[in-house]
Amino acid sequence: MGKLNTHEFAYGSTGDVSHFGPARNPYDLNKMTGGSSSGSGAAVASALCFGALGTDTGGSIRIPASSCGIVGMKPTFGRVSKYGVQALGYTLDHVGPMTRTIRDNALLLNALAGYDEQDSYSIQREEEDFTRYIGESIEGKVIGIPSTFYFDSLDDEVRNRIEEAVAVFQAMGAKTETVDMPNLSDVSWAQLKTIQSEAYAVHEEHMKQEVKEYHPEVLERLVSSAEARGYEYVKAQQIRQRALESFKKTFERVDVLLTPTLPILPPEIGQREIQVGGQNEPVRAALLRLTGPTNLTGLPSLSIPCGFSTSGLPIGMQLIGPSFSEAVLYQFGAAFEGAATISSLKWEIERV
Repeated sequence: MGKLNTHEFAYGSTGDVSHFGPARNPYDLNKMTGGSSSGSGAAVASALCFGALGTDTGGSIRIPASSCGIVGMKPTFGRVSKYGVQALGYTLDHVGPMTRTIRDNALLLNALAGYDEQDSYSIQREEEDFTRYIGESIEGKVIGIPSTFYFDSLDDEVRNRIEEAVAVFQAMGAKTETVDMPNLSDVSWAQLKTIQSEAYAVHEEHMKQEVKEYHPEVLERLVSSAEARGYEYVKAQQIRQRALESFKKTFERVDVLLTPTLPILPPEIGQREIQVGGQNEPVRAALLRLTGPTNLTGLPSLSIPCGFSTSGLPIGMQLIGPSFSEAVLYQFGAAFEGAATISSLKWEIERV
C-alpha cells in the first residue's frame, strides 16, 4: 500500500525525529504517536490499513500502540525472523504485529511466526495457531500485579484506567495477586547499556563514512552510546539472566502480569520533558520505562487499549507472559476486549 513513517534507524521513542516529519496522533494531531513505529500506529488507528508491522527494541511496538489506542504485540525473542530488518540491538530487536483488534493481531502473528535460517537468532518451534484460546474463559486464572516499579510514578489517569481494567478482569472471575519483583530498576539500566553497546556496534562503520547524514538527535544518542564500557555490557548480561530467573519464578505463581504500557499520556510533538508524580522526567525515558524490561528478557508483551483520558487520549495496558505464551496473552486480551466493548455499549445506551 505504501511506506509508513518511523524514527530514524528506530533509535528513539518520541517518533518525531524523521526525515519526513512527525507522524501525528489521530486522537490529537498535536500529540506524538510514540515511536519508533509511529507511522504504523497512526495508520492502523486511522483505519488506513487493517494491520501493520512494528519493530521493538525498547518498546517501539507497544509505545505507539498505547499512544494510538490499538493492539501491539512484541513476541518472544526469536519467534519472528528479523531477516531484512535494519538492526539496532542484536539481542533486543523484535518484530511484531499492530492491529485494531486482538483476533486480527493473532492472525497476523500466525503469518509472521516461524523459523528462519537466515536469522541466527530465530528459534525453531512447532507451528501453532495463536487464535486457539480466543473466546475461552479466564475464570480462575491468576493475574500478577507488580508491587513496585511498574506502578511507581504514574500519571493519575493512567493509574485509574489500569485499576478499572483490573476490576474488569476480576469481574470475569480472574484472580489477582500482588507480586514482588525487586531490582527491576537494575533491569532498566541493563537494557540501556545493552542497547547502547549494540547500537554503536551496528553503526560504528557507517558513522565514520556518513556522519553528516544522521539527524542530530540520533547522532547524539549514538555518540553517547560509545561511552558504554565493556564491563558494563558484561554486568548488563548478568542482570539479564537474573531478571529472567525472577520473571520465571513469578510465572510459577501467576499466568500473566498486568502493568501500564506507558506511565504517561501521549506528549506534545517536540516535547522533551514531562512532569510525572511531581518530578520532571525526560520524555524518552518515561516512554521507555515500562516496556524496556521485556526487551532485555525477551518475554512476550501485549499492549491493548484500556480506556481514555478526560482529554480523549488513549491509554494502554501491558500483559506480560512467559516465553512463547502469546496465545495465552491473546486469550486474556480478547476477554478484556469483549468485556470492555460490552461496558462501552451499556454506557452509550444509558447516556442516550
